Order: sequence, then structure tokens, then C-alpha cells
Amino acid sequence: MIPLRDENPTQSFSFMTIALIILNASIFFYEISLGNLLEITLLRYTVVPYNFINYFDFSQLSTLITSQFLHGNLFHLLGNMLYLWIFGNNIEDLLGHLRFLLFYLLCGISASLAHIFTHSQSTIPTLGASGAISGILGAYFVLFPRAKILTLIPFFYFLRIVKVPAFFFLGLWAFWQFLSAVSTPGVEGGFTEGIAWFAHLGGFLAGILLLPFFLRRRRRD
Repeated sequence: MIPLRDENPTQSFSFMTIALIILNASIFFYEISLGNLLEITLLRYTVVPYNFINYFDFSQLSTLITSQFLHGNLFHLLGNMLYLWIFGNNIEDLLGHLRFLLFYLLCGISASLAHIFTHSQSTIPTLGASGAISGILGAYFVLFPRAKILTLIPFFYFLRIVKVPAFFFLGLWAFWQFLSAVSTPGVEGGFTEGIAWFAHLGGFLAGILLLPFFLRRRRRD
């Protein structure tokens, strides 16, 4: 299922969501301009669980943030930014711009920590905004369960566009992450096809648990 948009209008301009999309895209195009230096750069700014556990120093803490703004290829970037664009604006609308940014980063950090502690022997660098965006999805799941998501569904050789409730779309998404994570045992289990499934689950859960601390107090009538 591919989300196209949601039917959930906002009351404020989604400044931070747009800024994050622009920043991620800009960094990606900078990445592809590095040529032979790209591999060295990625190793420096991505999270490598084995190194984090066995060769920890405080400089590695920065990779919990820098890794969130790096992407492996164009499809990786576009997929993440699509989800951020659809679901991020409503969360920003409720939290406010700065709270939304802090919430986003903390969800991304939580996702990386979840991956580190479930794959402590992995030497594969992890990168991407999907952990932080998973936190956004968790918050959306709690706040807007009845919002309609316009969704593209492949059906054999046909494509169909339907409206599904957010609780169904995001619940199915979370279940798929869990199923994919537990069905791939081993040292690199939950990390097949270049996807850190446990990071997605960690981010999603972090979004749900952190949300009450970030919601602004509603003004009294």
C-alpha cells in the first residue's frame, strides 16, 4: 500500500516539515556529489551498532542524529519524504514547530538505539529518516485514528485507489514491521533487504510514548 495523501487539514503552515524535507533532499544531493569520498563519509556519520557497543566514544553520539539525514539511494529518500509530507504536517500542527523538531529527532534517536540493542553485533551502517518518521506515524496513529488515507493498492495487474482509516493503514504498517523483524532470525535478523525493521518499531513505539510529553496544553475556553 502506498499512501498518496490524507484528508486531515491543518490550521498552521507546516514550516518544519517542509524544512526537513528540503534539508534531507539537499544532503542527499550533496552525498551523490562526493564520488569516491562517499563511503568514508557514510562510515563517519552513520550508526554502526558493533562499533557503538564495542568501541564507544562520545563522538559517536552525534551519529544518532547525523544518520537521520543520510539516505542510501533516491528511492530511499523519496519513500521517506512521502511519508513525512503526508503525516508530518498534522503532528507539527498540534505540537508546534520547535516541539515537532525535537519530537522528530528524539524518535529518530530512539529508533537507532532500538536497532543498536537488538543488533549489537551488526557491522552494517544504518542511515535514513525512517526511524524518526516512524515516530511521526506512531503519534498520528494515536491522534488521528479515523482520518482517511488515500491509498494506492496494487491488485495483481491493476492499481486501485481507496480511502482507508489511519488506524487500519498504520496498524497494518506496524504489524508488517513486526512480522518482518521477527521472521528474520540471526545476527542480522530484522535487517533484511537493507531495512532495519526493529528501528521502525522502536521509532513507532517512541512516538506513542513520547507524545503525551509534547502535546501543548489546550487553552481554556
